[in-house]
Amino acid sequence: MSAAQRLRDIREGFERPFWVANISELFERLSYYAAFASLARYLNESLGFPTQDASSLAGLFGGLVWFLAAFGGAIADRLGFRRALSLAYLILSCSYFLLGSLGSSWMLPIRGMVPLGALVTFLLMLPALGIALVKPAVVGTTARASKENVRSIGYSIYYTLVNIGGAAGPFVASYVHRHMSVENVFRVAAVSVFLMFFAVVLMFKEPRKEGDVPPPSLMETGKNFVTVLSNPKFMLFLLIFTGYWVVYWQEFITLPLYVAKYIDPKADTELLLMTGPLVVISLTVLLNLATQKIASVKAVTLGTLMSSLAWIVLIFMPSVTGVIITLVCVALGEIVQSPRYYEYISRLAPPGQQGTYMGFAFLPIGLGSLIGGWFGGKLMHHFGEVRHQPTGMLWTIIGVGVLTAVLLWIYDRMLPAKPEQANPA
Repeated sequence: MSAAQRLRDIREGFERPFWVANISELFERLSYYAAFASLARYLNESLGFPTQDASSLAGLFGGLVWFLAAFGGAIADRLGFRRALSLAYLILSCSYFLLGSLGSSWMLPIRGMVPLGALVTFLLMLPALGIALVKPAVVGTTARASKENVRSIGYSIYYTLVNIGGAAGPFVASYVHRHMSVENVFRVAAVSVFLMFFAVVLMFKEPRKEGDVPPPSLMETGKNFVTVLSNPKFMLFLLIFTGYWVVYWQEFITLPLYVAKYIDPKADTELLLMTGPLVVISLTVLLNLATQKIASVKAVTLGTLMSSLAWIVLIFMPSVTGVIITLVCVALGEIVQSPRYYEYISRLAPPGQQGTYMGFAFLPIGLGSLIGGWFGGKLMHHFGEVRHQPTGMLWTIIGVGVLTAVLLWIYDRMLPAKPEQANPA
């Protein structure tokens, strides 16, 4: 097929809802990662939360999204993608705006009636509701608004735009923080998703395909969950793999605080967090080609080990350069494991239950953030503020990651994949 023909297929193969949904997802990711990049320091430095509490709250923000993702899919199917997306962006714009306004004078009466911790916890839970609707709606639109011959390209476009948003978010946060204030990071995030609300309302038309089956009810979704929970091999794998995300999420939860307190108080931590997404955008295809012959569980184990050992760099090179190298190495581990993780999950799923199993694939991400926020805060308080040996925190994080890799290796030895579940060596 000629390049001209391929370009024509791409130009004609996607309906307008595809582009509206995926471009809106770029701005949703930009808003999310801008907020996440600034959140821990905002809670600690601007709102006065102790390090441990700030880390736990940041972990809550990152974790709830993934717990609600599977249910969000069922709700988005029943609402329709247009209503789901518009509702999601309205929720997100309100929640980000309120987060950034906690120190404003007009919020003082509310803060006088509600303890600050409870108010922040509630406001951090709201974005999870919105994002849990966005993701399945955008992925579903990509499937319905793409012709069969370009659908795989459609998912590549989706993945690329998600990572562009993930890289742009910390950059926007850095710019706003430097030129205005950290509170305005959340207000800019609110404006970004509020514009997407209007984009959906004005330009998005519900995509339909012949042969679409009625969406499952919430009761049916719940029954499917029970079925998955009764698969001990699958649940054991998810439980072990949670350790990877406990380590990974320290990049967003405790690393900004660690850098500001123990490496360079003037470091632009938001800008540093662009490193990972940029590496993922640049090297995913190349590394996937290089590791495609490695069996999926072994690739997941290798990626976990790589991301965990990356933190050694920061111990022996406590500088901004060391932070960048650490984040590059963490991202390389992510690239090695991530696509193979989802491949393994899809192979574990019985016929007809792939959707439910893939919904559960997000569970370790959410659980890792919730545990990682609490755990990282405990470590920073103990090793940094009590013992004044902050590198002890990094050694402990490395230990958790290496233990996870060892458990994955034992899991693979004790419960090996069937021959058809492994990639050819």
